[in-house]
Amino acid sequence: MKTNAAEFIRAAHHVRDLLCDGKPEIAFVGRSNVGKSTLLNRLLGRKALARISSTPGRTRAINYFLIDSQVLFVDLPGFGYAKASKSDRAEWARLIESYFEQPENRIHVLQLVDAKVGATPLDVQAFEYLTSLGHAPTLIATKVDKVGRARRPAAISKIRRTLEIGDDVEVIAFSAKSGEGVRDLWKEINTFLDPSSNDSIQG
Repeated sequence: MKTNAAEFIRAAHHVRDLLCDGKPEIAFVGRSNVGKSTLLNRLLGRKALARISSTPGRTRAINYFLIDSQVLFVDLPGFGYAKASKSDRAEWARLIESYFEQPENRIHVLQLVDAKVGATPLDVQAFEYLTSLGHAPTLIATKVDKVGRARRPAAISKIRRTLEIGDDVEVIAFSAKSGEGVRDLWKEINTFLDPSSNDSIQG
C-alpha cells in the first residue's frame, strides 16, 4: 500500500520552528530505538524518507512529513536514551511540550511500544502525560515479528496491564519487516481524518 506523495518538509529544532498550518497531524511518539523511522518508511512505502540511525537518540528535532498534501506525519524525538545529556533531554522535553500545547492543532497520537520489551516505566510516563493533555493515544506494538505468534497475545496483554488500559483500547501489532499491521494502522489514521468517510488518502 502506497501514498501518492510523501515529502519531508521541516525539522523543528526550536519552538519557533513548529509548524501550524491547519492540516491534521499524526504524531508518532515512542522511546528511542522503538522503530519509529522504520515504521514510517514501511507505512509510506518509502525506503528512506525517515532517516534510520544506528545510534538511538540521534533524532533531536520534530520532523514533519507532508502526505498527499492533506495530512502531516510528525516524528517526535525519541525519549529515554540514557547517553543523552541532561540538558539535551530537558531541551527535547520543552520542544515536545510546546508541540502538544498548540491548542489550534488537530493531533492524533500514535504511541509506539516495543512488543518484545514491553511497556517500560518511561512508556507509562509518556502515556500518562499524553492522556493528561486530553489525547487518547493509539498504541502500536512494534517489532512484533520478534515475538513468536504463540506468545503475541500474552505480550499484548502485558502491555495493556502495564499501561492500565482495557480491552476497549486497541493495540495494533506492527512489523515493519513483514508488513503486519500496515493495513490496520492506515485504517486507524483514515478514521481519524474522516470518521464518516470510507475514502482513503492512499493511492
